[in-house]
Amino acid sequence: MTGAASGLGAAVAARLVANPEVGKVVGLDDHRGQTEGVTWRVLDIRDPALATRLAKVDTVVHLALDTELGGDRRVQGELNVRGTQTVLTAAAATGVRRVVLCTSAMVYGALADNELPLPEDAPLRAVPDGGLLSDWLEVERLAAQAPRSHPGLQVTVLRPATVVGPGVDSMLTRHFEAPRLLVVRDSSPRWQFCHVDDLAAALELAALGRVTGVVTVGCEGWLDQAEVELVSGLRRIELPASLAFGTAERLHRLGVIPAPASDLQYVVHPWVVPSTRLHEAGWRPAYDNVTALGLLLEQVRGHHALAARRVGRRDATIGAAGAAVAAIGTAALVRAARRKRRS
Repeated sequence: MTGAASGLGAAVAARLVANPEVGKVVGLDDHRGQTEGVTWRVLDIRDPALATRLAKVDTVVHLALDTELGGDRRVQGELNVRGTQTVLTAAAATGVRRVVLCTSAMVYGALADNELPLPEDAPLRAVPDGGLLSDWLEVERLAAQAPRSHPGLQVTVLRPATVVGPGVDSMLTRHFEAPRLLVVRDSSPRWQFCHVDDLAAALELAALGRVTGVVTVGCEGWLDQAEVELVSGLRRIELPASLAFGTAERLHRLGVIPAPASDLQYVVHPWVVPSTRLHEAGWRPAYDNVTALGLLLEQVRGHHALAARRVGRRDATIGAAGAAVAAIGTAALVRAARRKRRS
C-alpha cells in the first residue's frame, strides 16, 4: 500500500492487516505509520527505485495522493500523476498482478443531462480544469492504458461520490461551511456522499480482487436541495448562473479562492453513482446520505468558508447575503486575502 501511514491509507492498511486472507501488508510512504502489523518501507513513490521494494508483492493499493485544497499545484500534480505512473510501471516490471487506484466520481462530469444514477461504464465527460480534477482524469487515462501496455496487469479504479469523514477537507465539504448554501437559479442539484469507512471497505474488496474494473462508491440514492436544507438547517442563496460562475472565475484567476470556477458545476448539476459492482460483491454502505451529511455538519462546525476559502467568522457573516460569489461576498474574500498577505 502506498500512502499507508495516514488518512484513508492507514484505515485500509488496518483492515487488510486484520483480514485473514492477507498474508502480509507492506506500507510504502515517506514516513512510518502507526498501524501495527504493517511492514514499513520508507521512500518517495515517484522514485523509479520503487520497483526494488515490490518483490513478492502481488497487489498494490495506491493511495499516495495529494488532495489538499489550495496546495501547490505543481507539486500536487507531480505527486499525483508521476507517482501513479511510477507505481504502474514498477508494478508491471516486478510481476504485480493487481493495482488498485482511487480517483473520484467527479470524472464523470456534473451535467444537467446526467442519468440518475450514472452507469459505472458511463463516459467521462468532465473537462480538465488545471486543478485536482485534471490529475484524476490523467490517472484515469493511465489506468486505462496500463493493461494495454502491460498485459497481465489488472487495474481496478474506485470512483467515490463526495467523500466525508475525519480528516476530509475538500471544495465540496467546504460548501457546507458557508453561511448559506449557494444554489444556481433553475438548477436541480443532487447530493450523494461516501463515508471514508465505506470507501475503506470498498478498497479492501478491490485489494482482494472481489471487484474489478471501474467501481463506483457511494451511499444509496441521493438528497435533493430541499432535503439538504432540511437536514442542515441552512438556508439557500439563489443566484443567476452568469453571476455565480463569472464571479467565481474572476476570484480564482486572482488567486482569492482555491477551487477552479468549473468545480461549481458539482454543486449545481447531478453526478450520482450506483455502486453496482460493489453490491454484487456483497458490499453495503454503513452510512446513508442523511447520516453522512449530519456527520459532515458536525465536522465543519466552527469553520467558515466562502467559495471554498476559509475565512474568519466576521468575514463569513459579512458575506452571508452572497454566499461567496455575490459582490459583498467577493469583497469579504478580497479583504481576507489582503490581510493574509500583510501578515
